[in-house]
Amino acid sequence: MSDAFGSRRGRFDLGEILKVENLKKFFRTPHGMLHAVDDVSFTINEGETLGVVGESGCGKSTLGRVVLKLLEATGGRIIFDGRDITDLSERESLELCRHMQIIFQDPYSSLNPRMCVSDLIADPLKVFKMYKSDERQKKVFELMDMVGLARRFAYSYPHELDGGRRQRIGVARALSLQPKFIVCDEPVSALDVSIQAQILNLLQDLQEQQGLTYIFVTHDLSVVKHISNDILVMYIGVMVEKCPAKELFDLPLHPYTKGLLSAIPVPTINREKKRVELMGELSSPIEPKDECRFLARCRYATDICRQKAPEYEEVLPNHFVSCHNTRQINGM
Repeated sequence: MSDAFGSRRGRFDLGEILKVENLKKFFRTPHGMLHAVDDVSFTINEGETLGVVGESGCGKSTLGRVVLKLLEATGGRIIFDGRDITDLSERESLELCRHMQIIFQDPYSSLNPRMCVSDLIADPLKVFKMYKSDERQKKVFELMDMVGLARRFAYSYPHELDGGRRQRIGVARALSLQPKFIVCDEPVSALDVSIQAQILNLLQDLQEQQGLTYIFVTHDLSVVKHISNDILVMYIGVMVEKCPAKELFDLPLHPYTKGLLSAIPVPTINREKKRVELMGELSSPIEPKDECRFLARCRYATDICRQKAPEYEEVLPNHFVSCHNTRQINGM
């Protein structure tokens, strides 16, 4: 199959690899259109990680699936490696799978329980008819070594392994086609804390070795802090803040981001942590009104917040916020 996406770039070429413009994904419900992803835009440079955070139901996983073409976009554009992939034929979409992969949240339900580890990792290679049988097995062992999965587990089944080893299978399977870009959809949320650290370190090591680009989806800001270059905060389908990871923790500007950060436990006995509680109910994502979606939970809401949705604007260099009152709230 010809490769319309070009050859793999050099390891240190940090040019733009993904550009998302005004992306939308709506779902039809009996009560109207549910705006799961609404007018989201961002870019990612090759070899970097964009963390996407927010509460459950904010649209972050849907965003990842739309970018990967697992769900068709309702509107907007997706440009991958210089090519518009928003509307592709079935053959072109299959080709895209060789360059864009996903690591799922649940390492058990995402694995076929009737297939052993070796077959699970080899499956994408069989689909794309890569390598002969003996060469394929050799490649499987190489992938197992790469992700730190002992070869003695090659003929074990998922139910015989713990969560960390299952997730290593998922990582190896995603890497089997040598992709450029991977969506990590809450890949450590189902794991114990100690195992989380192992998988995060593995993903970072693989990124450095192979120049991989990630979208790292999570609801846990303490996890995404150390792996991300930039962080995008979503709330009920829309972007509310995006900036470099360190700046988000040092200088959060949106009230919702402040609330998320204040919920992170801090091990200290010397000072009391200032908490920003998020009160009230979430607004409905079904046929949302033209107003700020954070309105019902925001202590800083004014009349303008009820009259129209805020614009997404660059408040500081490379620091974008969607809030009418950013400057007043933060004394800018």
